[in-house]
Amino acid sequence: MENQTLGQKAVEEIIELIKEKNYAPGDKLPTEKELSELLGVSRNMVREALRVLVSRNLVTIRQGAGTFLSDKAGVVDDPFGFSFVEDKEKLTADLLQIRAILEPDIAALAAENATDSEIGELCEVLLRLEERMMRRENYAELDTEFHTKIADCTHNMVMSNLIPVIAGGVRVFAHNVGSVEFEQTLKSHRAIFEAIKERRPVEASRAMLYHILYNNNRYLEDLEKRE
Repeated sequence: MENQTLGQKAVEEIIELIKEKNYAPGDKLPTEKELSELLGVSRNMVREALRVLVSRNLVTIRQGAGTFLSDKAGVVDDPFGFSFVEDKEKLTADLLQIRAILEPDIAALAAENATDSEIGELCEVLLRLEERMMRRENYAELDTEFHTKIADCTHNMVMSNLIPVIAGGVRVFAHNVGSVEFEQTLKSHRAIFEAIKERRPVEASRAMLYHILYNNNRYLEDLEKRE
């Protein structure tokens, strides 16, 4: 994705290294110094990337022993192992398809069940997201936060098991689509939020479906350009 930060690039390169070397759960990874040399980045950058991977439960750091591939890789952030799927084109298309099935109804439930305080929190996320977009900066993580917050607003006890699919879908799309779109994404996120805020489930569902189908069309156009 364009405008990818050095830290994000280091995270992706470490994941690629894990796949290329066929590390198994529990295997020890190269040291910070070795990763720094392999990736051509500073040790501070490697340390930051490893912290991100720890937060995703992809690796564990054992004091005095080193960094190891987690034996529960991705349970928190990537339970289905999306980071390790080789066919990213099919994964992206399949996740968009699943999101088109799930997220419109999730938005409708959020419009029905969100508390006033949750709508306020969703608004805060949206404002930060809009600010990032208007500065033409990478907004993938805030985009993920926006969609997962909507899922939280449903108050559905099963949703915690679906949130990783949604979060993974947003991240995979952001990473694999070749272009960054700002204007329409700003409008569609705002339309989704306003419908939820005004307790209009049908409109919330429609706005979310439009948003995802628009992204699906963007992705298909992007694939055509690559051919």
